[in-house]
Amino acid sequence: MSDFPIFDGHNDTLLNLHLEHRGNGRSFFERSDIGHIDLPRAREGGLAGGFFAVFTPNRRRPLTKKEKKAAFKGIKMTKDGYEVPLPKPIRHKDALRFTTAVATHLFEIERASEGEVKIVRTAEELEHCLKNGTFATIFHIEGAEAIDTNYDALHILHAAGLRSLGLVWSRPTKFGYGVPFSFPKSPDIGPGLTKKGKGLVRTCNELRVLIDLSHLNEQGFWDVAKISDAPLVATHSNAHTLCPSPRNLTDKQLDAIKETGGMVGINFHTGFLRRDGRFKETTSLIEIGRHLTYIADRIGIEHVGFGSDFDGATMPDDLVDVTGLPKLIEALRQAGLDDDALQKVTHQNWVRVLRQTWGE
Repeated sequence: MSDFPIFDGHNDTLLNLHLEHRGNGRSFFERSDIGHIDLPRAREGGLAGGFFAVFTPNRRRPLTKKEKKAAFKGIKMTKDGYEVPLPKPIRHKDALRFTTAVATHLFEIERASEGEVKIVRTAEELEHCLKNGTFATIFHIEGAEAIDTNYDALHILHAAGLRSLGLVWSRPTKFGYGVPFSFPKSPDIGPGLTKKGKGLVRTCNELRVLIDLSHLNEQGFWDVAKISDAPLVATHSNAHTLCPSPRNLTDKQLDAIKETGGMVGINFHTGFLRRDGRFKETTSLIEIGRHLTYIADRIGIEHVGFGSDFDGATMPDDLVDVTGLPKLIEALRQAGLDDDALQKVTHQNWVRVLRQTWGE
């Protein structure tokens, strides 16, 4: 596995570590059976680093029985799938407070690691980590609720190490509109970016912050494509043709990503892999290979990598957690990927697109 250090486009491990009811107070430095990533399991599975998302959930405590019942009632089963309402917007001050707390957890991990973990800010730092075995993390924010409409917080967070930002999660913000988790559905839902959202794209370009298109609706995608001078990147999305979730990308969107030199991180969540959109653990690793090879065949192997969604989604039971990554590499070999292709999808493509975006 040392020949293929794996760099991953998305995980929710910080939230899992930060919230007691999600992670049971587990440590990033101790092996656990809870969640999907800790440093010992990452070493075992060949994970060399990834985008560590800071995400503000609508609820930051366990649901009561009454709340669980109400949430379940909000999901409507249909003939072909399900309809899930969009979560409510989150106030800026609440998101900023929570984002600061969770991001602090990442900086504490770096400090406590005594050199084993590094928050990378340049492509050169990332390459160095991949070569010498330092676990590389990117400070990423999923959903821009913590950013004010003057973008002051963006400048401060960038100075602290922020290098990637998702304009939305699957809920509306002052900047744009996310897609629901309904199935089957097109991502062409609702209006595009707001005026402030377009300004946020320009400011991210100025600061060389990667703009993550996952969760953004289709019109918002095209707004970013018109404005941005950086590669188009969806850190954790799949092919809509193979799984018609609004979280996945249409062929036209994939073609636009290729034109800009961008890339797609394949999401391992079963509901974004399966043709029926079901959250079933009994899902073959072949499904991950199916999406990866489809996108590679359409836009080139240089434009696809991993975007697992570890610690935030339902994983195939053949994978289970990060220790299952060698099984995925073998499944991709069986799907026809040679060593050169595996080098690209496991890490080289991420290094390239980050160098193009960050300019360093």
